[in-house]
Amino acid sequence: MSQTPLDGKRVLCFVGNDYEDLELWYPKLRLEEAGAHVTVAGEDEGANYHGKHGYPSVSDAAIADMEVEDFHGVICPGGWMPDKLRRIPKVLDLVRGFHSQQKLVAAICHGGWIPISAGVYKGVRVTGSPGIKDDLVNAGAVWEDAPLVVDRHFVSSRRPSDLPDFCRGMIDVLREIPAVV
Repeated sequence: MSQTPLDGKRVLCFVGNDYEDLELWYPKLRLEEAGAHVTVAGEDEGANYHGKHGYPSVSDAAIADMEVEDFHGVICPGGWMPDKLRRIPKVLDLVRGFHSQQKLVAAICHGGWIPISAGVYKGVRVTGSPGIKDDLVNAGAVWEDAPLVVDRHFVSSRRPSDLPDFCRGMIDVLREIPAVV
């Protein structure tokens, strides 16, 4: 079997009720296809969460048990979920940790609310749902209306139709992060 581009890479993906179905599942499956191991973490391990469009996801782990050192990056899917998860101190601590270690911090659509609340977007070029453009700008981010914006270890996209670009951006960034965790 040939090696895939992300063999040995581990990625954390947040989940909660009202996540945007495609923005969780498409990246999860695409990164796994590229060889990464994706851990989906919610408030409770083994809990069943429902997407905005009704698609279920069962969490592999509890957010409280996650540690930055065990992963190469984090994905913040959109939907209404990020507005709830950004109120959890551990979620914000994890995102700050990924940023401070220059590991992947990826957000799509309303997922940008989590890095905003973590305070990691100051001076960072990003995109996101036009609905949170003012939030991004007020957090100190440099807004761009583009399907994909990559600034160092930050990857962001606007909406589900940007998912192919979003996943390519994450794969490119993850390739540059050392495999040892």
